[in-house]
Amino acid sequence: MSPAKHPAVHVVTDSTASLPSGDHPALSVVPLHVLAGDEVFLEGIDVSPDDVAHRIGAGERVTTSQPTPHALVTAYEAAARAGARSIVSVHLSGDLSGTVHAAALAATRSPVPVRVVDSRTVAMGLGFAALAAADVAAAGGTVDEVARRAIAVADSSRAIFMVESLDHLRRGGRLGVAAATLGTVLGVRPLLAVRDGRIEVIQKVRTRGAAVDRLIQVAVDSVERRGEPELAVHYLGDDGAARDVADRLWDETGVRAAVTPVSAVVGAHAGPGVLAIVVADRAP
Repeated sequence: MSPAKHPAVHVVTDSTASLPSGDHPALSVVPLHVLAGDEVFLEGIDVSPDDVAHRIGAGERVTTSQPTPHALVTAYEAAARAGARSIVSVHLSGDLSGTVHAAALAATRSPVPVRVVDSRTVAMGLGFAALAAADVAAAGGTVDEVARRAIAVADSSRAIFMVESLDHLRRGGRLGVAAATLGTVLGVRPLLAVRDGRIEVIQKVRTRGAAVDRLIQVAVDSVERRGEPELAVHYLGDDGAARDVADRLWDETGVRAAVTPVSAVVGAHAGPGVLAIVVADRAP
């Protein structure tokens, strides 16, 4: 594949990808909405993860909603004006949000063909997939090659995390009542993971320190099973614990982890104190 000045294929993703700062010539990000009181914000534009953490800490109820089909059509139209002849639109799991369904509807109104991909994951599980797909697009890849890379990297990803309270996930409908209650009643700190597009409790430990140790061990094991591993560590609020985890992962694996806050929308559902590790294979 030869490099293209204006890639014929453009990748669109959504803000829950929790991408590090920086632009990619073949990638656009469509924001989801954060709702607080009577106000509606576009994440990454007029509300930040820190804003969400502050509002939740102050006792404010924060909810979220998917982008409108119109917002996605606008992104597709902008890509077409920039020279894209087709688009791969890759989004967070359809079991966690209606974003992928909004993208499918928007695709019917796009001026160029759109291939919609349900990543079946979120945060940098989605972000790594979108970035890898955009690299293929920037190198002149076909729409099939771009979509295949997005799917393959998303499928290779593993997202594991811990939260201070399961209440936010339960209230937002992202975790069943029984699972949320189990962690509280038994006084344990559950570890969670995204599996086949859904959030599940995978293990229960007694202390935060033990939970962090277990997160790191699972991530190290996952890195060892991947040919070109990539790592991200997510947090909401103070980044100290996340940077400590990234340092430990470097010592254990020799892979430098990107340390980024979870998106405002993901943070609204996970709550302050969330700590997550995402592992993916760059070239599965």
